[in-house]
Amino acid sequence: MKVSLFIPCYVDQLHPEIGFAVADVLEKLGHEIDVPDGQTCCGQPAMNNGYEDETRTVARHILKVFADCEAVVIPSGSCGATIKHFYPELFAGLPEEDAAKALAAKTWEFSEFLVDVLKVEDLGAEFPHKVTWHDGCHGLRELHIQKQPRKLLAKVQGLELLEMKEAKSCCGFGGTFAVKFPQISTAMTQVKTTSAEETGAEFIVSNDPSCMLQIQGYLDKQGSKIKCLHLSQVLNH
Repeated sequence: MKVSLFIPCYVDQLHPEIGFAVADVLEKLGHEIDVPDGQTCCGQPAMNNGYEDETRTVARHILKVFADCEAVVIPSGSCGATIKHFYPELFAGLPEEDAAKALAAKTWEFSEFLVDVLKVEDLGAEFPHKVTWHDGCHGLRELHIQKQPRKLLAKVQGLELLEMKEAKSCCGFGGTFAVKFPQISTAMTQVKTTSAEETGAEFIVSNDPSCMLQIQGYLDKQGSKIKCLHLSQVLNH
């Protein structure tokens, strides 16, 4: 299969190693990887702030860029939910409605694509560490992704998954929410990181890089030794 990657802004600018890890995992499975030129932000920041017309301008461009792709994989529940769920709503009753639905139907979050589409759970990875899992809000609540990443982690040799009590709690990022309400955002992150630390885990693993930015930033400021990793980075070991 030819798999086209949608690389979120924060991955492209801050953590490109996540994109490379996703590509490596899929290439090891024998798939051809394509990163379409011209891709931009999915438009989620504008959408979250109520700028629907501006979001449509961005989304129309994305619809064109990925129009001819066979399968689109995104290492982010956040951007994945935007394209898969919110694009069809944005273009409901408009000329682009069919194109939005077509793109949504062939777009998958990374763990969802591995488990539900490719039917792969064991990638032969080895990661002898204690980890805890963070469920990103969009992936969990919009895409209903919960079992898939855990099935993948269960097959990683040497990995011990220690579930935290607040696995489903928001990390506090929420895009511009963290900027508009910094005190609330920080308090939410504190709840999340405290719960993670209580497990004794060495790593917090997630399928949403934006959550990782929020959580790792707080951990670093607190002098914690816990590190965040994207699921693809664990599976690529």
